[in-house]
Amino acid sequence: MNSELPKTLDDVVRSFAAMPGIGKRTALRLALAQLKRPASEIHRFAAALINLADNIQYCSSCHNISDTDICYICSDVKRDKSLICVVEDIRDIIAIENTGQYHGLYHVLGGIISPVEGIGPSQLNMDSLLQKVTSTEVKEIIMALNATMEGDTTVFYLYKKLKSYPVRVSTIARGVAIGSELENADEATLGRSIANRQPYENSFSS
Repeated sequence: MNSELPKTLDDVVRSFAAMPGIGKRTALRLALAQLKRPASEIHRFAAALINLADNIQYCSSCHNISDTDICYICSDVKRDKSLICVVEDIRDIIAIENTGQYHGLYHVLGGIISPVEGIGPSQLNMDSLLQKVTSTEVKEIIMALNATMEGDTTVFYLYKKLKSYPVRVSTIARGVAIGSELENADEATLGRSIANRQPYENSFSS
């Protein structure tokens, strides 16, 4: 990274720079900031990262990240188990939970169909979603994927797979702008989009 830096510091800069959205200058500022912290805080930070690497896992039911086999949302007896909100990844769950307006369960696909990136249905958590529909009392599947071409393609693919089952398939209202990501939507807009969700069939052109 920088031959003028001590190797110990340079290794930290490289680690920060490897993170998404972190440039070289920001990485250097973050690394230098650590030198101003007490050694005990740096040790706690390092221990937290090690714990993340060693102990984080994916919920065996919804594929959310979790400290246990079943995440806290799936194990919450107060959640409405007849509703499943399908999202791309954990960031979308966080965004929706922050609205305080959804009380069902989730299903994390782990991505969306994207031929350009070589991602097909078989690489996503779709089979386990279909299994939930057949083995549980699910009444509604809410598609909460980003309003992009890839997101819409994924929703349409899942709709074709689900339409033979006695389950309602709905999509969040387009209060979230086309091309935008759920995690960047403000809580009020996202909350209204979920509350005002529409049957997926209504999105077809007449």
